[in-house]
Formats: sequence, C-alpha cells, structure tokens
Amino acid sequence: MSFSRRNLLIATGAVAASSAVLTACGGSGSGSSGKSKGPSVTGSKTTAIPVGTKADSTGPAPEVPGAVKGGTIYSLDQFDMDHMDPAQIYVATEGAITVPILRGLTGYKVGDKGAATLVGDGATDAGTMKDGGKTWSFTLKEGLKWEDGSDVTMDDVRHSFERTFADFITEGPRYFQDWAEGGDKYKGPYGGKHLDSIEVDGQTITFHLKEAHGDFNYMVAMRGYSFVPKKHDTKEKYDKRPMSCGPYKIDSRQPGKSLTYVRNEHWDPKTDSMRNNYPDKYVFQFGFETLASTDRYIADKGNDQYTMSIFNEVAPERTAQVLTNAKLKKRVLTQVDTVTYYWPINTTRIKDVKVRQAINWAWPHQQLQTIRGGASTSELATSILSPVTPGYAKFDLYGVTTKPGGDPAKAKALLKEAGKSGQKLVIAYQQSDNSVKQAVAIKNALEAAGFTVVNKQVDKSTFYTQIGKIDNEYDVFAAGWSPDWPAGYSVFYPCWDGSNIGDGRSNYSQLKDASVDRAIAAATAETDPEKANKAWGAIDRQIMELAACVPDYHSIRNWMYGSKVGNVVYDLGNTCVALCKLYAKK
Repeated sequence: MSFSRRNLLIATGAVAASSAVLTACGGSGSGSSGKSKGPSVTGSKTTAIPVGTKADSTGPAPEVPGAVKGGTIYSLDQFDMDHMDPAQIYVATEGAITVPILRGLTGYKVGDKGAATLVGDGATDAGTMKDGGKTWSFTLKEGLKWEDGSDVTMDDVRHSFERTFADFITEGPRYFQDWAEGGDKYKGPYGGKHLDSIEVDGQTITFHLKEAHGDFNYMVAMRGYSFVPKKHDTKEKYDKRPMSCGPYKIDSRQPGKSLTYVRNEHWDPKTDSMRNNYPDKYVFQFGFETLASTDRYIADKGNDQYTMSIFNEVAPERTAQVLTNAKLKKRVLTQVDTVTYYWPINTTRIKDVKVRQAINWAWPHQQLQTIRGGASTSELATSILSPVTPGYAKFDLYGVTTKPGGDPAKAKALLKEAGKSGQKLVIAYQQSDNSVKQAVAIKNALEAAGFTVVNKQVDKSTFYTQIGKIDNEYDVFAAGWSPDWPAGYSVFYPCWDGSNIGDGRSNYSQLKDASVDRAIAAATAETDPEKANKAWGAIDRQIMELAACVPDYHSIRNWMYGSKVGNVVYDLGNTCVALCKLYAKK
C-alpha cells in the first residue's frame, strides 16, 4: 500500500537505496541469531489485510504487554516532510509520521506478528457497501474532538473529501476525485458548493461512485483522506500546521531540522481502536544520513537509546556488521516489503522502444545491490509488481537473472539497430551519499553500452515535485511504488494509466498507450479476484515489453533502534514502524 505511496515512495517518496513504504509479511530480526538466514522477497507470504468487525473498530486499542507511560521517543532521519496537509500526502514517510495526529474514516489496526486489519477509525466500522460497490456509507463515532476541544463534525468529514478537488491540492492521491459521481466537474468547496454525490444524514456520510469499487473502504484509509476541520482550513497554509484529532498534536516544528509531538488532551482512547499513547512526547530529528544514524544506534548512548527511524535503515556500510552481530541484530526490525523501486524512463523524451529496451539490458542490477548492502537488503527486480503483491507474475524480459551485471553488448546492438548510438541520457537522482554512488555505477554501465550519460543531482526536498512535472528535463530518474492497498489496481492505475499524466501525478514515465489503458480498464472491471490478478500480471509484462521503466529491486527493510525503545513492531497498513505502539522503557 504508497502505502501509498510514492516512495509511498513512495511517496510510495522513494529513492533507490533507502525509503519507507508498504510491506508484506516478513521476519523480525528481534532475538534472532546473527548467523540465521535472512528473509527473501520471493517465497514470502502474499500481502493480505482482512476487513475487521464493528467490535474490532471499537476502542480503546489493546494494551501492549509491559508498556509504561512517560518519557520521550526520538527519531534520526534524513528527510523532513514535504507535506503535512493530509490531502497533499502521498509519500509513505509522510503518511507514517502523521499516524499519531491524523485520523480518517478507516485505518489499520496493528496485530501480533505483523498482521493488520482494516477497521473503522473515525467511523464506527469499516463501512457498508451497496449497489455492488457503487455506494458506500460510514457512520461517525461519537466523542471525536479536535485538539482545541471542538467536536469533529459531519461538516468536517464532508469538507475533508470535497477540499481534495481544490486547485492547490496537487500532490495527494486522486482515487476519490476520479471515482466520485460528478467529480470531473466539481471544483472544490471554497465557492460554497457541495459535491452532490456526497450525502450527509445525521452522523452518516454516503458516497456515490461512478462505478463499483469493492475496495473503497481501503482507499479511504489513505492519509490523503484524513479529516480536516472546516472552520480551521487555511487552504495552502494548512500544509504548515494541520490540526490533530489523534492522541498527539504538533508542539513545534523547525523545517528540515525537527518536529515535536506532545499529548493531545482532547483525544479519547475510547474512540480509537488503533492507537496507544505511551510516550509523553515524540521528537523527530532530520538531516542525518544513514551512516551517521546507524553509528549512533550502534553506540547506543544517551537519548539515542530512546531513538528509532521512520526513514533511515541500517547503512549499507554497516549492514554486514549489524546483521551478523547477534547483540546488535536484536535491535533491528527486518521486514519484507511490497515496494518495487524502479527507474521510470520518460517516454515523451525517449520515444524509441528499442532505446528503452537497451537501457534495461545495460542496467547494472548487481552492482547497485552491492552498493545498497547486498542481498540482505534487497532482491533484484524483473517486474513492476513485487512477488508479495497479489497479481504478481514471474517473468524476466531483460536477462536480469542470467546477467545481473547487465549485458552491454545486447544493449549496444539495440542502439545501433535503432540508429541511436551515442544516445544522450539525462539521469536524475537525489542528493544522498548512497545515491551518488549508484549514479556513478549507472553512468559507467550505460556508457559502456553506447549511451552518453549526464547525471544531475536534484535537491531532495523538491525531488518529487521536479520529476512530477510533465515538462521536466530528465530521461531517467529514481522512483518507486508500493500498492496503496493489496491489489494490482493501486499500482497500475495511478502509475501507468494515461489519464494520470500531469503535474503532480504519478505516471512518471508519461506512458500513454491505448492498449495498456484498455487492459487496465478491463482488469478494473473484473469482479473475479483470480481473473483480476491474472490480468494485472499480464499488464505488468505488457508495460515491460514497452520498457517504460527499469525495475531495480524489491526491498527488505532493516530498521535499527535504541535499546530503550519498547515494542518495535511493524505497521503493515502504514508500511512503517508502528509509532503508536512504542513506549520508552524505564
């Protein structure tokens, strides 16, 4: 699930080597031997998140055995959040870090051993479907309050969905806007008009869709559809300081440096089946490369004993040291992920399919995996879907399995056949130590295959804004995607359907192919899950025959943390460390 996300992204954002997004069932490193075999993506259990009952949606959340209240939990991470307005959130790290403050109609309840259940969050349950999925209703829980003590109202809930149509909302998910009846003509609520396909009756809100979507209740669990108070909606400025109706609220923020949460005294645990609130405070600290954070985790001194990471994983330079040391490995959460990191090829700039295929044949998969820290951190990808995502089909069109280091001779022959020897490629990547190393390896491999390569660093704070522009100047760039929920639709519709080309949209390759669009539409309409999954796998192959991207790798996450952080478990639905299940040990 971006989740979401460009890596979430993305956002489900995602940069080769390190980022946070939705993942599937994998093994935790806690208590395991340093010599034990690590998890692999292939062969891991396919991601599945069931729908819970009304009882599952009723608070308070189950207590964590042994947890104590008080103290502060810190983080060490590279990047601050680009967005905190929920409607602008589509990057997994942004979705993850806002779990303690933002609530929506539905959400994900963290269970034992990595399980997750879709439950009502602000709603009394996970929704009622009618008309085969064209109509969905949710009833708001009583007792939900904003951080100023005012009630969360049905006007707020309706407004939260209607404002996603506003012109200034450019970065978030587009599912509801595309699915809602009349959504193609609606311009948002600020002119005083409501969207007719949203009905409010007492504490119940009903959505009327253009076509059936049996997964609508999963879609509204995305952070992009969290509640915003109508009275305090400051439009563009809301991105700087959202209001909370969760167990914590923003106390202070220094962009690029830190973000602090303190308790929200108006949050009632009886209304929340998902979140606990053990620490008094969270202090998120930004600007730390993975090597710096890993070394601090290894040293485990002072406040770092109470520290974890949303984004930063074990640095490639320290992977072997940490994962082969039984004592250190006890403080690592390891998780197989549903994300596929890939490099979109700008099809409006690189129009010749043979040139795009040559890029795939030349790609230095194995060298990049070594830079990332080896097989304990990733598995080489040959497809867009991860092996743990429903619909995955195994194929290898570009010889990754037989020649993981690339086949420059094959690539050079394709370029010659296309009459494009010496083809110039402008490759964009984020500013980080690891990304620089990978960019050099890619440049060397592609130039050995007959390309002329120009590498361009893009500021990490604006990377997704830059690559998301339809008139950008890049031919190839780092990206990635996790399913927004466990289904092929939430990968192929947002990222590969021609209707999703535009500034701020997620079809980064700008692929507009009529046969692909028809196949996506047919798979979307298929009601038989087995047939739908088969269709998504075929679409994966179809896109790769067009060579619209280079699949790079499927991720295996390794998050290290301090010795006094209690109950470090994985949040499958939000693809991150479960922030609201942590506590500070005494």
